[in-house]
Amino acid sequence: MDHISTRAKWLLTGLALIITMFHLIPFYILLTTAFKRPGDFSSKWLFPEYFSLENFSLAWEQANLARAFVNTFVITASAAAILIVFGSLAAYALARRQTKLNKYVYMLFVAVMVIPPLTALVPLYQLVVDAGLMNTRFVAVLNNAAAFMPLTIFLYAGFIRSTIPKELEEAAKMDGASTIGVFFRIVFPLLKPITATVLILSSVYIWNDYQFAIFFLQDSSVQTLTVALSSFFGQNTSQLGLVGAASLLASLPMIILFLFLQRFFIEGLAAGSVKG
Repeated sequence: MDHISTRAKWLLTGLALIITMFHLIPFYILLTTAFKRPGDFSSKWLFPEYFSLENFSLAWEQANLARAFVNTFVITASAAAILIVFGSLAAYALARRQTKLNKYVYMLFVAVMVIPPLTALVPLYQLVVDAGLMNTRFVAVLNNAAAFMPLTIFLYAGFIRSTIPKELEEAAKMDGASTIGVFFRIVFPLLKPITATVLILSSVYIWNDYQFAIFFLQDSSVQTLTVALSSFFGQNTSQLGLVGAASLLASLPMIILFLFLQRFFIEGLAAGSVKG
């Protein structure tokens, strides 16, 4: 049995390495393409003989990435803040007050998670046009916050139920703390792991949003990175070095965010999915 178990572990390890390699291949090609000098058409599988940053400077200027970065950052940060504050508050109420109404509300949030967001595109588009919110960051913030709110509440509620003991809250209330005071002084600081998970998942989702941004943010002054990159790629299909450099620049913030918060990510995700 031990021999079979060891062989199974080696097979699983080998399979995991193969899957990892398949995921790393596109990133490897992105690096080899982005760091080549313009006009270098050598094989994409080979690293350039001389590393050049010229593609990055050209892509930054030609794709107007500075403005796209600002737009994407404002939308992502604002929507993530809404999700963390209001999502955690809603989840706390649903997790601690087990009324029949709250159970139905929670089930409704979970049910919404399985509905494809694009099914609401037509009525949402008409609503945005009627409200005069086309080509505004505000509509992008609200749309992304609403799209990710059900999963946020699901993760926060599961974490609160499975991880935070009620005795801490009861002790604080006995000392005269209000419900809102208990949440922000006692509960919210303990939500750091799941908050990191929500921050990473929501930020990556919103930062990479294209399906809604292409409809609601058509003006160049409010375009996000995904829309700007799509347009830039269409204009430079023969200069993949420029496109690769622009794509790498656009992905760096989320890579840095994940590296900074990764130690909380798995802990929060695992705990948040328990007793959901």
